[in-house]
Amino acid sequence: MKKLYTTLALVFFGMSISFAQAWMTNLEIAQRLAQVQNKMVLMVWEETTNYQYPVFVKDDRGRTIYIDNLFEDEEVSPLIWEYFVPVIVSEYRYADLYEKIKGKRSQIYIDKFNDDSIKIMDVNGNILNVSYFTEDFQNITEIIRLYGLNTQYIAQELKDYKSEKDFYSAYYLASKYLDFALYADTKTRSSIVNLSNIYLQEAVELIKEQEPEDRPSLEQRCELLKIQEYLILKRPKKVIRLLKKLKDEDIYESNKSFVAFLYYTAYMSTDKPEDAELWKAKISLVNLSKAQKIINLNT
Repeated sequence: MKKLYTTLALVFFGMSISFAQAWMTNLEIAQRLAQVQNKMVLMVWEETTNYQYPVFVKDDRGRTIYIDNLFEDEEVSPLIWEYFVPVIVSEYRYADLYEKIKGKRSQIYIDKFNDDSIKIMDVNGNILNVSYFTEDFQNITEIIRLYGLNTQYIAQELKDYKSEKDFYSAYYLASKYLDFALYADTKTRSSIVNLSNIYLQEAVELIKEQEPEDRPSLEQRCELLKIQEYLILKRPKKVIRLLKKLKDEDIYESNKSFVAFLYYTAYMSTDKPEDAELWKAKISLVNLSKAQKIINLNT
């Protein structure tokens, strides 16, 4: 699911390219290109480019190399372009972009949005590496290892969300991001779960656009997807506690298979196969396969 060199030692000194490919300066065009190429967007604020921006990167021998300026180095540039679509965003865009997230994100997210560090975004402009901090210079090799994601797995859901943002496109993208997290590096998994949660929150807000009679079951579906996050984060016991708070008569027919999936996966993840067996027959073969991936993650 990630385009990585097998040794994680990124070969860049041997490249024959003798010029630095210019970074993009239009965020929307960069996002469209990233969607076509199944990449994430690597973004920095324009003011950041007005001074030296030193970084580290590893060579083919695993040695850590100091680079004077990220934006001018002729060998790091093609490396970044291989894994991301890099873009420099004008400070004039700050107010508009901030308005879109004002009151909708955590303070740690806002701090990341505001600072001069590298931001890895999906094609919709949501930051992935919110919790990635470094005391000194940023390590390009590590950023690629953790966040150089190939997003082909979620390409259809990203496309649907771009085409029409409604409850279903936001919900299915949130759900697909959770599935995507199963294949990610352990250090990246929680970041992808947090990214999924952004779309889940949007889905909850968009429920009001659905027919009134459908809203309660959709709200419950969102609650269940939120519970599923704890399976990805290796907290199956909490999943069981939360599910037991649901009364059978309160579970909508359309959500019963989802509840069965969560119970089965959580019980199997806590080594309780007898309890899990009670729910197995209510789960589709596709979801049984997904359940096994989650069980493997938790055991």
